Amino acid sequence: MTRADATTRPVADHRWRSTISVAMSNYIEAGSIIAIATSLGFWQTEFHLGNGIVGVLAAFSPNAFGAAIGAIIGGPLCDRLGRKFIYTYDLLLYMLGMLFVIFAGNTGMLFAGFLLSGIAVGAGVPAAWTYIAEIAPDDRRAAHVGTAQLAWSLGPMIGYLLAVAVAPLGLLGSRLIFAELFVVAAITWIVRRGLPESGIWTEQRDRDARSITIGASMRALFNRRVNITALLFLFGVYAFWNTVAGQAGIFMPRVYSASGFTSVVEQDLIQALLWFCTSLFTWVGFMLLGDRMSRRILFAIGALMAIGAWAVLVFSAPSLPVLFIFALGWGISAGIGAQAFYGLWTSELFATPYRAGAQGVLFTAARIMVGVLSLWFPTLLDTIGLSKLGILIIALLVISFLIGTIWAPETRGKSLREIEQERYGEYLETETGFLRVTQEAGARGGRK
Repeated sequence: MTRADATTRPVADHRWRSTISVAMSNYIEAGSIIAIATSLGFWQTEFHLGNGIVGVLAAFSPNAFGAAIGAIIGGPLCDRLGRKFIYTYDLLLYMLGMLFVIFAGNTGMLFAGFLLSGIAVGAGVPAAWTYIAEIAPDDRRAAHVGTAQLAWSLGPMIGYLLAVAVAPLGLLGSRLIFAELFVVAAITWIVRRGLPESGIWTEQRDRDARSITIGASMRALFNRRVNITALLFLFGVYAFWNTVAGQAGIFMPRVYSASGFTSVVEQDLIQALLWFCTSLFTWVGFMLLGDRMSRRILFAIGALMAIGAWAVLVFSAPSLPVLFIFALGWGISAGIGAQAFYGLWTSELFATPYRAGAQGVLFTAARIMVGVLSLWFPTLLDTIGLSKLGILIIALLVISFLIGTIWAPETRGKSLREIEQERYGEYLETETGFLRVTQEAGARGGRK
């Protein structure tokens, strides 16, 4: 080993340790959604709930409105107080929510647990994506950001396997799955306490002549055309796809039942296969190829596979091969699809002072869309059936495919500073520290 290797290896190891510990926010988020998905039927029976109440519980969970509330609060706070502030304290709120669910004796306790854990998840995920992108090497940013996507896919895979194992226990088994998430959150919280702050955020803070208020950062975010176009692009890529993924994440057992597959154990096993494919192709697809090949092509492949998978499930006669084709197609597509690219592009396309705030705004908007459909999804599935509801699902996926493929940015291999300079112009020291274009750029074309 050369002296240079000996010097750089500890730095690389430290980056990966930090990345993995922060990426656990995604494991906890996805694990929560799957724990809710596999337990909703038990809660519905236990508390004698109608489909409308089930939809409300799902809508205010980590899958939708709960996460939206957390993201709109946590994203701007992350820019104001630092990345470490959020990922140090959000898990305490998450663990409190888990305790409410574990010991829920009525619908009110269950709702409180879903909501509190959702707020914690919403605050933590944008902070995690931002932190990981900021500490990643320029030529390995997709690999590091992909770790969060890998954690997001491992959560459901483990969750569904646990659901199969504890199925004979009924609701008690579901409570044990939530207890597992509480333990993981506690261990993750302990590990994170020793992590350093993001160097890019610290540099930006030290360069500021005065503290940046949340209101100032949000005004700056919405006061530039370059930011508005990025927000619209990323909303188109992620929100439409996530509206589908959100229903699949929490209502997929009901979708399988509507397709003719009613065995709970079989549903959980096919979901475990689906998420295994997502985990595998997050690694061999996004993490290994995202820094090497055209991201536009990689995104398009994943998006087309998602469309094809749902088309097969919706329009084919129920059969075991159809179920396997869907699981493989949707699982692989999620590994190299919209969410992985969203986490990467959102960190790249916004300046440091409002990078996490932008993620909070986008995450909130996406989860609101999920929540709105979640309120009606169980009822719609029962009344109009999967074949008609499936047309809406496929249309949303097509919109995401077109927007992401046509307007994919070329940021591969560039540092976050280089991307900021290209998008915002040269740096100027201002009393708020925000990026502005130079006078020369203004003379050439006005404000960006």
